[in-house]
Formats: sequence, structure tokens, C-alpha cells
Amino acid sequence: MKLASTQRFTRQLPLYAMLIPGVLLVLVFKYIPMAGIVIAFQKFIPAKGFFGDQEWCGLDNFRYLLAMPDFSQILTNTLTIAVIKIILNLVIPITVAISLNEVLHTGLKRTVQTLIYLPHFLSWVILGGIIIDILSPSKGIINQILVQFGIEPIYFLGSNRWFPAVVIATDVWKEFGFGTIIYLSALTAIDPSLYESAKIDGANRWKMIWNITIPGIKMIIVLMCILKLGNVLNAGFDQIFNLYSPAVYRSGDIIDTFVYRIGLEQAQYGVSTAVGLFKSGISCILVSFSYYMAYKFVDYKIF
Repeated sequence: MKLASTQRFTRQLPLYAMLIPGVLLVLVFKYIPMAGIVIAFQKFIPAKGFFGDQEWCGLDNFRYLLAMPDFSQILTNTLTIAVIKIILNLVIPITVAISLNEVLHTGLKRTVQTLIYLPHFLSWVILGGIIIDILSPSKGIINQILVQFGIEPIYFLGSNRWFPAVVIATDVWKEFGFGTIIYLSALTAIDPSLYESAKIDGANRWKMIWNITIPGIKMIIVLMCILKLGNVLNAGFDQIFNLYSPAVYRSGDIIDTFVYRIGLEQAQYGVSTAVGLFKSGISCILVSFSYYMAYKFVDYKIF
């Protein structure tokens, strides 16, 4: 028995070796920085150093945070943008994947997959510049089209009414292709004989999609929901930071951009760390809850 275990470990050693870069990456950038959590309970002064004699303030940073007049609006913005992104980035990729699965022309299917997948590889620095040019009120192609129809130019990125919609729409456009590929891969695991049996029983395409296709990828949908729920307070720092301005702070400012401003621009390190710890605590609770719900309702376990 011991010999068999040793042989199995030796055979799988290359696979364990492949995990080393990922483990080191998580260790260096995720676990080691957790030591900085103590800053949330200090009046941190960088000149004294991390191991210096810092003044402890208990929960004062959290009280200050909750008393800030803008924090409730920032939290509302974060939840609104993030939740809508999560919903649309589930519904749209599933819909597109099922639609592409029904396409019989292989060349057309692969072309569409490539086109919708490409934006996922572009950074928000590049896409931000493109979107700013497209939505420019003076030279942007969208507003030029609106002017041709007698409509006044719209300040998409300077209006609190339009900015959240732009953020959500552009994020879905960028990421839905990645989700589509995942669900298309899951669809290939469905037994084709199920569709053949359904045809013999007289089921149409809609009934087959509802009773075979969607249940066949249920586990993947649950997994994606679980993974996304932990990011419910991550509304997309890179995207919003490259698109927003002080004019849209009321509707576009989120927790991450707020932490950036008070931490790096205003040097309130204790408060910014307190915000980050608050966000991490909520995310941990949501992830744990999602694992429990997945196990209870669909008997799905990640671990």
C-alpha cells in the first residue's frame, strides 16, 4: 500500500511542480500582505516603519469610516454595479453559448467565438482610451450618429445618469466572451443521445434546451455563481479608474477607488486599510454562504 502511494506521488510529481509558481504568487501577493491588517487598528505613520512604535486606536478607523457621509453612497454604488455585472455576466454568456451550440456551420461558430473572446485579452488601459474616444461628446462616433438624428450629444462619461450604465455595458461586452467559452466547453459534455431521444419523443428545440441543455450545465452555472458571489464588492477598479472623473463620483465611486484616493492620495492609511478589511470580511461571509447554498440545494461541493 505504501509502495503504491509512493509510486503515485512520484508519477504526479510533475503536476505538483506545475503548482509551485501559482502557490508562490498567492503566497507573496495574498497571504504575506495580510500582516498589514494591523494598520486598520493603528494611527499609522509611515516614517515609524511597519514594525515601529505605532499608536493603536482600536476601532476608531472603522467608526470614522461608517460616519463618513459619502460611504453609504459608495457602498450602494459598489453593490449596484457589481450585482448587475454578475447577473448579466451569467445570463448573457449562457444565452450566447446555447445559441452558438445550435449553429451547425463550424466555421461561423469558430469565427464568432474568436471575435467575442478577443476583448477579454485587452487591458482596461487600452479599452478605456477606446471607449473615451467612442463616447466623446464632440468627436465620438456614438454622439455623431445621435446628432444626425437631431439628438443633443450625451456626456456618457460625465453624467451621473449614464456613467453606471456605460460601466456595466462595457464590462459585459469585454467579459461575456470568456464566459461563453466556458459554457460551450460544458455543453460538449452532454450526451448527444439525450437529444436524439428527445427528438423521437417529439420535443422541439426549446424543450430540449430547457430540459436537457440547461440541466446539463447546471453544475458549471452553480460554480460560476459561487466564484462570482465572492466578488460582489469588486465592481471593477481598473475599469472605473480609467473611465471616471470627479463629475461622476456620486454614481461611479466604488470601494476600491475610494480606498485608492484616501490611501494613496490623502495618506489615510489606517482608514483605507479598515475599508479593505471591511470589504474582505463581507466577501468572506458571502463566499461561505454561497458554498453552503450550493451544497444544500444542488449537492455541489468544491472541496
